[in-house]
Amino acid sequence: MSQNSNSQSLLGHLIELRNRLLKCIIAVVLVFAALAAFAQEIYHWLAMPLMAVLPENSSMIATDVAAPFFAPFKLTFIVAICLAIPFILLQIWQFIAPALYKREKRLMAPLVISSTLLFYSGIAFAYFIVFPLVFSFFTSVAPEGVTIATDISSYLDFVLKLFFAFGLSFEIPVAILLLVWTGATTRDALAQKRPYIVVGAFILGMLLTPPDVISQTLLALPMWLLFELGLILSRFYQPAVDTEQQEDKI
Repeated sequence: MSQNSNSQSLLGHLIELRNRLLKCIIAVVLVFAALAAFAQEIYHWLAMPLMAVLPENSSMIATDVAAPFFAPFKLTFIVAICLAIPFILLQIWQFIAPALYKREKRLMAPLVISSTLLFYSGIAFAYFIVFPLVFSFFTSVAPEGVTIATDISSYLDFVLKLFFAFGLSFEIPVAILLLVWTGATTRDALAQKRPYIVVGAFILGMLLTPPDVISQTLLALPMWLLFELGLILSRFYQPAVDTEQQEDKI
């Protein structure tokens, strides 16, 4: 009876996981379908930071025959995933919430919301702050006689890489809070490693961004500041205690 009960419980969890994954996929498809008609406009909006600094009579080009069609739709699909992230996180939360303690539920809900907002903030920071500076720098250092004509597919891959790098780096405060709360480390231990964190931030900035000092610095500095923010917020999160969890468990 026990084995049958465990098997049925596992099967029930797998069915629920499948259903929630299907809901996530349907949500992404619906958002993509709603945005598909505006794919060209969305790509134009993405290209504006580069177009604003291109020399006169310069424009973007398509070196692949199918690129003018596929590049905008590829971008639109990624935008659909980003817009559906709150719904996807809700499905994940509803799936794991029954297994959490009350203390964990009180912690995870604000972390899920804040991590989503921080990811969006990283993307916005890259678009409004980093892109104008980086593209202005790149176009200003072009050798004389060289016409700047960026391929639309290469541009898309470039900006998506930066979006991911900045969106991920803005999650540092959440990562610090989780490390402190789970007891993996302490606030004081992280504070003592500050010099290594700063050096590591610039190394990651070098690896995740194009090979120029501007974009590297624009990623490294926010990472360092977000690390400091995480240390400040970690004052309000004490490590979980097993005895308290046993008392709070539903």
